[in-house]
Amino acid sequence: MVEGLNDDALLLGGRTFHSRLIVGTGKYATFSIMRAALEKSGAELVTVAVRRINISDRSRESLLDYIDRERFTLLPNTAGCYNAEDAIRTAHLGREAGLSEWVKLEVIGDEKTLFPDTQGLVEATRALVKDGFVVLPYTNDDPVVARKLQDAGAAAVMPLGAPIGSGIGIQNPANIRIIRETISIPVIVDAGVGTASDASVAMELGCDGVLMNTAIACARDPVRMAEAMNLAVRAGRQAFLAGRIPRKLYASASSPLEGISR
Repeated sequence: MVEGLNDDALLLGGRTFHSRLIVGTGKYATFSIMRAALEKSGAELVTVAVRRINISDRSRESLLDYIDRERFTLLPNTAGCYNAEDAIRTAHLGREAGLSEWVKLEVIGDEKTLFPDTQGLVEATRALVKDGFVVLPYTNDDPVVARKLQDAGAAAVMPLGAPIGSGIGIQNPANIRIIRETISIPVIVDAGVGTASDASVAMELGCDGVLMNTAIACARDPVRMAEAMNLAVRAGRQAFLAGRIPRKLYASASSPLEGISR
């Protein structure tokens, strides 16, 4: 454990988390691999798709059987919802099934790119906050939309780094930085992370956390990648807090030349 890391907690939705990595539970080859990856990730907040969970027949095997509810906080998501009404209904279904009053809100606007419908997202956020949910909306990297989501009562804003599952890393770091400066609630990069360096970059930009699924679940060794992501998020956060040196065009000697005889 790196000294000082436990002092840098993430305050989210009125709760305190010591890990800034949030992980998903989809796409794993087996539930057992998923469970091992969750353990290695160090995450405390875990997303589950309400529409992919069997909540009517608890006698059948479910991914919930492989998640330690004492250790992990569930974050149900509304994956697969293409309008505000469906997303609101799905969030309520998850809460009524006893999953959580928290929700990672997704309102998808385009089937090919999976980009969000921002108008529907703001509408659904406002409605769910009114109904008592802690809402974490997945959105694009638009600072104007981020401000509207904050005004609608979102507990955090989760802008995409790149299209879901693309693994190409943060494509518009300038917008992520502007979002961070525009709003006062946590900013958590969601989607596009492919490897540990991508996660570290997100944290070095000043983001409060990173959410990922495919980058871990579809890695050649998901358990090892989960550990790598854990370390990368922590390292990126420490680097941000430490403050990088200024970028310079020309060389600067590591050892000062003053006092050296020539």
